Amino acid sequence: MSEHATTTVYLAVAAVNLLISAWKGVALLRERTVTLALITLSFFVSVLVYAAASPAGYRGLGEATGRPSAATLPVYAGIIVCYAITHVLTVLWTVTPTPGGRARVNRRARAWAGAYAGAVVAMGAAFRSADLDGRPADPLRFNTDFAEGQPFVVAFLVVFLAALSCATLGTARLARRTVPADPGLRHAVRYFSVSMVVCFGYVVCNAPAVLCASLGSHALDEVGVLGSLFGTVAAVLTGYGMTGAAVSAWLRERRDVKALQPLWELAVRDVDERLALAPGGPGLRLTRVRFTLHRRVVEILDGMRVLRAWASAGAAGAAGRHAAAAVPPLPAAERQAVVTAAVLRDAALRLHGARVRAARTRRARPVPPDGPVVPLPGEDTAASDERARLVLVAAHLDHPLVAAALRELWAGDVGPRGASGDRAVVS
Repeated sequence: MSEHATTTVYLAVAAVNLLISAWKGVALLRERTVTLALITLSFFVSVLVYAAASPAGYRGLGEATGRPSAATLPVYAGIIVCYAITHVLTVLWTVTPTPGGRARVNRRARAWAGAYAGAVVAMGAAFRSADLDGRPADPLRFNTDFAEGQPFVVAFLVVFLAALSCATLGTARLARRTVPADPGLRHAVRYFSVSMVVCFGYVVCNAPAVLCASLGSHALDEVGVLGSLFGTVAAVLTGYGMTGAAVSAWLRERRDVKALQPLWELAVRDVDERLALAPGGPGLRLTRVRFTLHRRVVEILDGMRVLRAWASAGAAGAAGRHAAAAVPPLPAAERQAVVTAAVLRDAALRLHGARVRAARTRRARPVPPDGPVVPLPGEDTAASDERARLVLVAAHLDHPLVAAALRELWAGDVGPRGASGDRAVVS
């Protein structure tokens, strides 16, 4: 790969990681946890690493400092910091059944963090002791170009490769044995395991290349250059492991916000816009999506409580008969969604009709029908399951079984067929 192409790839990775570090930083301000702090730090350091490791950044830093290889120390130290964080996170996520076990895990995490800090200090001491002045530097070939006749460079690289080996192999070993209860952590651990094995390919390529170069042979120089490819792929996989679950959850939340829009219009906008925090309803956003989703669920539930006074047992019965006669049979959750959708649509039409009659008689507000209040299906749903239930109801508002039940219920009726925003009964 040419230096221009390498610079493009490295800077692209740096730009993506900068966006992720900003995203994680905002999350850290809302929820201050060790995990989020370490992940944010890891992404921020990786931005600096890739910007400085790109050929353009590497040469630019060398020209600014007057030492062509000056970028090597911060880049390699940054790599150790990033993979040390991955290792420490995996240690912290180790499942322990007892408080004593958790204390041992915390001590082990602190010990590893101290060991990696010591490795970075040793790398700095060896690098500063090396004679690198006046020697040209190729950012992709530092390991082999400077190993010959430079014992301090060899020491620097030995510490670096040893620390990287501990981080990658230690994380891979733990990741295979650790199964956190949290699905997001399981996702991260799974990708940590794969990425660490890939990253160890960098060590496999560079260790023999550095050894040969230190002995005066450059036969394996190209193999050492190939190692950078393994490192880049591993960094991308590690980044996905740290963010993939959160991104997937964010996408699902945005999808559900959009899916709930028809139900929000029926149960909130067309019932009483005062139930909404914003009259137009929360739109799809790039930030605070979870808050928007929770807000939408709460508003819909409030609107359904208002519609409950206008619900009819006839709508529930008609929809229940049609759902029970469906071929092939519907699952229980889908049958309930069909009945709920039919009851809500019927109640919204009844409320609209009462409003029209109230306006004609100049009453202040419509009067609900006499008789016992009909409970809405699914009112006993646990709070943790409301989101899934409402998404399913929203998906069935225009279901053929709902339309058939309402046609049966309103057969021969010349009552209200809906104003702007109301769904037609006959479809």
